[in-house]
Amino acid sequence: MPIFFAAAIDHSSVILSLFIMLAAAKLMAEVFERLRQPAVVGEILAGVVIGPSLLGWVAPSDVISILAEIGVIFLLFTVGLETKPQAIFKVGKRAVMVGVLGVILPFVAGYFIAAAWGGSFAEAMFIGAAMVATSVGITARVLGGMGLLDIETSRIILGAAVIDDILGLIILSLVSAVSQGSVSYVGLAETAGAAILFTLFVALIGSRIMNRLVPSFERLRLSKPFFNIGLVLCLGLSVASIYVGVAAIIGAFLAGMALAEATEKNHKMHNLTSGITEFLVPFFLVNIGMQLDLSVFRDTSVIALAIIITLAAVVTKFVGCGLGAWGMSRREMAQIGVGMIPRGEVGIVVAQIGLGLGVISGHFFASVLFMAVATTLIAPPLIKILYSEDRDNDGTEDVVLDIDISEDYTRIG
Repeated sequence: MPIFFAAAIDHSSVILSLFIMLAAAKLMAEVFERLRQPAVVGEILAGVVIGPSLLGWVAPSDVISILAEIGVIFLLFTVGLETKPQAIFKVGKRAVMVGVLGVILPFVAGYFIAAAWGGSFAEAMFIGAAMVATSVGITARVLGGMGLLDIETSRIILGAAVIDDILGLIILSLVSAVSQGSVSYVGLAETAGAAILFTLFVALIGSRIMNRLVPSFERLRLSKPFFNIGLVLCLGLSVASIYVGVAAIIGAFLAGMALAEATEKNHKMHNLTSGITEFLVPFFLVNIGMQLDLSVFRDTSVIALAIIITLAAVVTKFVGCGLGAWGMSRREMAQIGVGMIPRGEVGIVVAQIGLGLGVISGHFFASVLFMAVATTLIAPPLIKILYSEDRDNDGTEDVVLDIDISEDYTRIG
């Protein structure tokens, strides 16, 4: 009897935490919408307010982390549904340049800042690796709400983010190996090769396979067969991408791309998926805010380091990714540079790995954590400003994918 009672208490506390997170996220999203600011900023700040830093109503936990992960998986799956493979391949060369330069500059800057601050070689390598990451989920959330995921600069950002993830994986593997005193270049090559082949196979072959299978889906007796097959594919490719070595969100994005060609069913798929996304994505955003511990910033040296790392993170991504888009207009280069700024949960994960290995100290970890949250807050308003003219010219501000999508979703950003 006491066992069941304890389990019930535990369940109730989890549900209470989810209630507080969702309510706070929606409340802050509404406030920021009324202030004509991106709702994602409000949702992240909601996490700071209700988290350990201020009110302490909710603390990060395994359950919340899992929900946050599932939320960003479905967000990228939804983005993939809007992105046909050919659209990405058309901007492939430019996306590669954006991705590569957007990795090199932040890594070099992070390494030298940490070294100048007295960090060890391994510590400096980890700080550089944390600055490499891009959280495309934040940018996709804003651009999706503005109805601008199908324009050229958005496609470049999405393509570059996939390349970023693969390069970031290689760098993180290398840095982790160096910190432990052993490097297997054969292993690194195998991991990189597997990630690249997996991405290319799904992007090139996946859509063709799915297009041929669509008619057979209709003969299934399942309720909403196309939607159910899509869910299985989304989670299946997310798991496969983890085993290959890249982030689960890459697999989810590729799953959406594989289904994007089936245009007749695409709108129905997105309408059904949007309900799941609208429920789960706030947990992803609030969880980012809850990771920030403001108490560590009582030390002025930590504040200074955090500000320097954040400024470097913003400038290097903006400049590096912007230069990667050389040949486009200055405004388009700026759009791409700003779109690649958010570090979000990816930068936090890299810092946590370094902390877990005992490689980075507390003040470096706190500074990277601040940088990850700050860049995630800085980017959405800049994205909205730089893309506002595109939204006006596009004339589809209030229609993102289909007229049935909820008003809340279409007003994001």
